[in-house]
Amino acid sequence: MNWINRLKGLRPSQGVVVGIPYIWLLLLFLVPFIIVLKISFAEQDIAIPPYTPLYIANEEMGRVNILISYQNYSEIFNDFWHSLGQMFLGNLGNNTFLLAYWLSIKTAFITTFICLLAGYPIAYTISRAPERYRNGLLLAIMLPFWTSFLLRVYAWISLLGRNGIINTYLLKWGIIDSPKDMFYNNFSLILVMVYAYLPFMILPLYTQLVKLDNRYLEAAADLGAGPIKTFCSVTLPLSKAGIISGSMLVFIPAIGEFVIPELVGGTENQMIGKVLWQTFFNENNWPLASALAVIMVLLLVIPIVLFHRFENREIEKGSSHA
Repeated sequence: MNWINRLKGLRPSQGVVVGIPYIWLLLLFLVPFIIVLKISFAEQDIAIPPYTPLYIANEEMGRVNILISYQNYSEIFNDFWHSLGQMFLGNLGNNTFLLAYWLSIKTAFITTFICLLAGYPIAYTISRAPERYRNGLLLAIMLPFWTSFLLRVYAWISLLGRNGIINTYLLKWGIIDSPKDMFYNNFSLILVMVYAYLPFMILPLYTQLVKLDNRYLEAAADLGAGPIKTFCSVTLPLSKAGIISGSMLVFIPAIGEFVIPELVGGTENQMIGKVLWQTFFNENNWPLASALAVIMVLLLVIPIVLFHRFENREIEKGSSHA
């Protein structure tokens, strides 16, 4: 437990500063998660709130009756293995929840991969640009954050629709004969997801690449390495931390994305965020929705834990070299 040893070695003033994020994490993640976990073991009920209690105190008998139900998790994992086997044949069977999880992970992975391919050259170009231009280029990357996220998504609707700006000009220039369906499908979903999350990939990559010592590149060139070999053997390994950080910043929120799939994704793109919304508000089934949320959080914990283990190894390596 290295983090416990680090906390023990802190002065009281340092402990207060370090403790603020832990308190924030406790109040805004752990406590809500425990509440959601509790609801996931209840059953749907016509009441306020719309779920059964987990225990009932029997004063006459002097005991407490525990009413924990695993029905919600059973429903989620119903026909799970058969559906998982069918997944590789292009059909996920009868398990709609597995389909939602699979589509969410697949969409998040594709979004992360494209963001990395597009974001790395941008981050590298900004990091190699003259210092007087870097702040302006970074400002251009962050400018979309000055506009409402919802408005930016709606802007893509006007661009990609059959009567949108892109189709209008393609028809005007004679490139196409009839309007193309570029909206409410997989293409529009991935495009808008990449647009929304690309800055989250660029900024961590830039932070890592700007620290790259040019002497390493010069040494590789002196040893006869070409640009491609220098990139693969020097630049790419030294930017590994930025790649992992950017990938986590894109992948984790992309899995639970709701607004983009709802507005531009189409009916075939039932990602887990949309399924959660429908289960909570349309079906008013809080216990089942809570169970879906708990499983999603557990799925996200895996890459987060791996990321923190990588960070700890990098810190230990840095300390040993120092």
